[in-house]
Amino acid sequence: MSYADAAAKGPKQSPEEAKAAPVPSIAPSESTESASLIDVDSHIQSVKADADAVVDKAAKEAGKLGHDAKSAIHDAEDKVSKEAHAAKDALSKEAKKVKATLKADGKKLSDNRDNPVVVGNAVIWTIAAVAIGVGAYQKHSEGKLDWKLAGTVAGGVAAFSVADYFASSWLLENKFPPK
Repeated sequence: MSYADAAAKGPKQSPEEAKAAPVPSIAPSESTESASLIDVDSHIQSVKADADAVVDKAAKEAGKLGHDAKSAIHDAEDKVSKEAHAAKDALSKEAKKVKATLKADGKKLSDNRDNPVVVGNAVIWTIAAVAIGVGAYQKHSEGKLDWKLAGTVAGGVAAFSVADYFASSWLLENKFPPK
């Protein structure tokens, strides 16, 4: 049986008994002077008289450190901003160069679109792409498409592209020069 069960079975308390005990207080007639008290904690040192000065000095140093930190942050922000602006300018110049190169290459291709080498390459690579796509679809439908076959075809495409590059270069230099 628990204490709560035992207390519940016993006689009930009167409201007077159920009230909490009064809080003790100091009688107003007692002396509040501490000079007559005996110092039992002589090993404890009291706060020095210049404690306020030390606190003020620490506060000033903290303020100075905060100001120095803000200044360092501002300097770092300026440096990063300048570096970002320089990088943006450099990228802008590089982008203009790339755009000019692409425009020149596009003009060169446009000027040579009736060159037999350019037309032949376009036809050959279109036929090759369609043939590879159809062949891959057929092998996939049969369940025979695997990485070995894909690697072999990729190697064949690479070998063909090298041969095409050298043949096209020779034809463009000797037989059909670009405009």
